[in-house]
Amino acid sequence: MAFDYDLFVIGAGSGGVRAARIAAGHGARVGIAERLYYGGTCVNVGCVPKKHLTYAASYAHHFEDAVGYGWHLGGVRHDWKALIANKDKEIQRLNGVYERLLQNAGATIFWGDATLTGPHRLEVADREVTAERILIATGGRPVLPAVPGVREHGITSDDVFYLEAMPERIAIVGAGYIGIEFAGIFARLGAEVVLVHRGQMILNEGFDADARRVLQEEMAKQGVTFAFDCRITGVERVSEGLRVHRSTGPDLLVDQILFATGRAPNVEGLGLAAIGVEMGPNGAIRVDREDRTTVSSIYAIGDVTDRVQLTPVATAEGHAFADRHFAQRPRSVSYANIPTAIFANPPMSQVGLTEDQARERFGDDLDVYYAEFKAMRFSLTDRAEKTMMKLVVQASTDRVVGLHMVGQDAPEIVQGFAVAVRMGATKADFDATIGIHPTAAEEFVTLRTKRPAR
Repeated sequence: MAFDYDLFVIGAGSGGVRAARIAAGHGARVGIAERLYYGGTCVNVGCVPKKHLTYAASYAHHFEDAVGYGWHLGGVRHDWKALIANKDKEIQRLNGVYERLLQNAGATIFWGDATLTGPHRLEVADREVTAERILIATGGRPVLPAVPGVREHGITSDDVFYLEAMPERIAIVGAGYIGIEFAGIFARLGAEVVLVHRGQMILNEGFDADARRVLQEEMAKQGVTFAFDCRITGVERVSEGLRVHRSTGPDLLVDQILFATGRAPNVEGLGLAAIGVEMGPNGAIRVDREDRTTVSSIYAIGDVTDRVQLTPVATAEGHAFADRHFAQRPRSVSYANIPTAIFANPPMSQVGLTEDQARERFGDDLDVYYAEFKAMRFSLTDRAEKTMMKLVVQASTDRVVGLHMVGQDAPEIVQGFAVAVRMGATKADFDATIGIHPTAAEEFVTLRTKRPAR
């Protein structure tokens, strides 16, 4: 059978664009459909604009700390509207970059909803097209809980980037990485922040317990108020703003309430069930190790599969997919030792196993090296912010199996060390590496004292 395309991609986010342009570069005839914007969540309402807001918020402490270094600043104020306007210009530029990447690769771009009508057939933008392979890369979206008043008055992370004014009082529901990051942003910009969480500690067990504890302590120093073991039971509009009812504690009065309580895969309208593509209980598309769904000609990557919800993972999956099918390079993505970061206040980053995960895998065959200290950058300031660094080592092999940091520049530092951890570096390798002095990063190669087992 002759097909219109060798590959048709649904979704022009990071993973979909990478798959499309790499496949086209290998000589494939590629079509791609998008209904909202180039770049998907990450570029438009995710990691990129959120990092811009994080940078904006970080200047608050830079101005304060500059006094200790002899700077005298007056009349400093923040203009939220200017920030959002400049952010919008940058996102528009990036949309253009993604469009040119696809055009230069030779992919055909369709704007509109795409619906699968068969294993090799789909309707998109009022046209019917066929493809030998179809790749679904539609990502995910934030969801609001079914609580009275939430849909009328609550916002999600997507909405934050379009707020006309910065809220002076905000409740953030959910202490995952999205809630944590926005709590840090708004607190640094001067808002009163209450973080409501149904658990007893921020984040989940995929993050190291010591790192979670230190980050939580530091966020409290920055003015974030925590309401643990607490659920929102209702939201209503009153003359003073929004009245938030909760399961424990008095009502809250805020200007905005942000729900960071979960995301769902974007599968609505794709026609998956009708052609036999199976999905999990949460709607995520089920795939095998080579991204194939239960229909052999249809594949899926990225957040819509709910494997690892990280933009670089989706991008890697898209690249590997294109190489496997159109360049005869049989490779796949490894999900071990994926470095991650939370752009919080202060930031947190890690690669490898947490201490609890390592103890579950190796038992007592474990050494832990740990340090907490005040970074040199704060030595001439009044800031009492702590930096935490931690190495988790399998004792019998001396291999570093986990590396964790809370502190300024943690994501930049951990990215480099992630290469060493992935390559199987030992504690002896770390010890033999000369540190760059004076830096915070050198602590990872000068840690010598083992912490007693917990």
